[in-house]
Amino acid sequence: MLEDDFLQIEEEKEEEATWLVTFADLTMLLLVFFILLFSMSNLNQETFKETLFSVKQALGQAKKGILSVTLGQEGPGVSVTEIKRYREMIEGQKKVFSDLQYFYTEKGLEGLVGAYLESGKIILRLPAEVLFESGQVELTPAGKKALQELKDFFIMHPDQKINIIGYTDDTPPRPGGRFKDNWEISALRAINVLRYLLSLGIEPERLTATGFADLNPLYPNNSPDNRARNRRVEFVLEKIITP
Repeated sequence: MLEDDFLQIEEEKEEEATWLVTFADLTMLLLVFFILLFSMSNLNQETFKETLFSVKQALGQAKKGILSVTLGQEGPGVSVTEIKRYREMIEGQKKVFSDLQYFYTEKGLEGLVGAYLESGKIILRLPAEVLFESGQVELTPAGKKALQELKDFFIMHPDQKINIIGYTDDTPPRPGGRFKDNWEISALRAINVLRYLLSLGIEPERLTATGFADLNPLYPNNSPDNRARNRRVEFVLEKIITP
């Protein structure tokens, strides 16, 4: 009788200790996971092999000289320094964006210029009617004045690359007219804005011009008001990264 009781107690103890095995396995898996994450933060094939070998050796699954690891083409990976530089760039762009908001409020452009910050890119948006006559590509006097105001901000921030993008609505040019299609109109508008900024002293290496015609509309082209909103010129500012 006593022997049966003793065996029953021992079995209960073993059942109670079963969770410890599961807990130990889970802890080991978490350790392996974090070691692999650390090793791949700056991926190097030899480092990765050595790390993986150490893990398998600790688990009793490898012997020196037997481990075989197959990797794809080795690349530089993303280093901690690069991540830090990216974060610093984002913070710097937030400050530039704050400066821009203050600038166009001070200049009285807040109802004219739209500004947005997306993934480190600052987007300035002007309605095409501010810069051009309907269906035309030459800058109006009012358009030149608006660009003169923006020029001051661009000069204040020489570390910003400026991509000028022209957009139209989906209404094609009239047949037999001066322009073949909306691609030509949007591209010429962007180029003329670029040329005028060059004449105001903006460095040419900072400027690019692109025409997207009626691609990427802000609103459906289903009403005159929406079409007017889609006709625009955008200035996409990106931080110039120096090596």
